[in-house]
Amino acid sequence: MSRATRVVLTGAAGQVGLDLLDTLRGLEVPGASRAYWADARPVADGEFEVLGLTRHDVDMTSPELLRHAIEMTRPDVIVNLAAYTAVDRAESDVATCRAVNDIAVGVLSEAAEAVDSHLITLSTDYVFDGTKGAAYVEDDSTGPLNVYGATKLAGERRCSPLDTIVRTSWVMGVRGQNVLRAIARRAASGERVRFVADQTGTVTTAADLAHALVALVRARPGGTWHVANAGATTWFDVAAHAGACLGRAQDFAEPIDTAELSPVPAAQRPARSDLSTERFTGAGYAAPPDWHDAVARLLAARDASW
Repeated sequence: MSRATRVVLTGAAGQVGLDLLDTLRGLEVPGASRAYWADARPVADGEFEVLGLTRHDVDMTSPELLRHAIEMTRPDVIVNLAAYTAVDRAESDVATCRAVNDIAVGVLSEAAEAVDSHLITLSTDYVFDGTKGAAYVEDDSTGPLNVYGATKLAGERRCSPLDTIVRTSWVMGVRGQNVLRAIARRAASGERVRFVADQTGTVTTAADLAHALVALVRARPGGTWHVANAGATTWFDVAAHAGACLGRAQDFAEPIDTAELSPVPAAQRPARSDLSTERFTGAGYAAPPDWHDAVARLLAARDASW
């Protein structure tokens, strides 16, 4: 019998981390599609030996502690899910954002090479400026508009060509704080919502992303890949669809322009940053399902904490 693949996850307490940790352990994840596996292979019993590291286990801003964690665990694969994701706060907390999204990725890349491990690290659509006018592919020119996107791009550039970079966007899961949870709470309270209709992107549910990442943990392809649920959308469309799923009338969600937001966000967002998954599907993987189905599954799986 072959040895289990040893996987270390950083950011294991985040919404993607929780879902990937359970997925690799063969557990059912709330909101996941049982039919979707990027390589058509569900996780087998004993296939993976998984260690999840949270901020309580290792300080991502400490290169020494991060190197030590990898040296001690000596994994086959490192999946870096730790990130500074408070996009607006990052504008005034540049040093911490850079430490986590940029410097730590370089440390992990070097540590992975030292112990003959493979690094998979998550990045973002915010590495783009949104002016292309069409879905972004992996080789498109980058041009981040905010500190968060700039630090994620800097982290990408610290990676070795052998490392795997996974860009994703608009992540939401059953576990963790996210926009969909806020929408559901407003729907349950009888309130209405206002969301921007002039920012286009791609939704990614944590459960579907976890199922896609399993294939990359197995294959360790290297290079940059875009992974997101199928179909471009706006935040207004997400809110309207969620409202319909929760039985609210058509007037639940009102479309607005970014310029109408109050207070004005500290960080600028790209107007259109949807991600093309053609490279992923061209390599023989199945793209995550359509975002309408994915959002409906999350809402159906929500628990009392929502």
